Amino acid sequence: MHTVAQLLKVKGSQIFCVAPKDSVLHAIEIMATRHVGALLVMEQEALVGIISERDYARKVILKKRSSHDTPVADIMTAPAVTVTPEDTVRHCMQLMTEGRFRHLPVVRSGLVVVGMLSIGDLVKAVIQEQSQHIEQLERYIAG
Repeated sequence: MHTVAQLLKVKGSQIFCVAPKDSVLHAIEIMATRHVGALLVMEQEALVGIISERDYARKVILKKRSSHDTPVADIMTAPAVTVTPEDTVRHCMQLMTEGRFRHLPVVRSGLVVVGMLSIGDLVKAVIQEQSQHIEQLERYIAG
C-alpha cells in the first residue's frame, strides 16, 4: 500500500491556507479560485484548524450568519486530524471514513505542514494500485 509521502511526491505538496482572523468570505473565495474543498487555518507556521465547504454550509449558511462578518476561527474544525508522511493510504482512508471528513493535513514531526490530501487523492491511489495488481495477475495467467 502506498504511503502518504509517495502520494505527495506525485500530487505535490502545495497547500492553501487562511488565518483564523480572516473572514469566511475570504476563505470561500480562495477555495473557489484554487478549486479546493478545504483550507488549512494557520497562525504563522502553526496549524490551528481546517475549514471546509462543509463547515461553511453547516455553520454559516444554515445558521444564517454573514460570510463577510464571521471569522474563520468561529467555524473551523479544530484541532485538525493529521497524518504523517509515513502513514499509509489505508490508514488515511480509515481516519476519513470513521471521522466523516474529506481532507487530511500532512505534518512532519508533529509541527511542520508538508501537504494536504483529499479523499479523491486517496481513491485515485487505491484505483491505481488495484489496476497494477490486475495487470500483474493477467500477465501471470496469460503465461
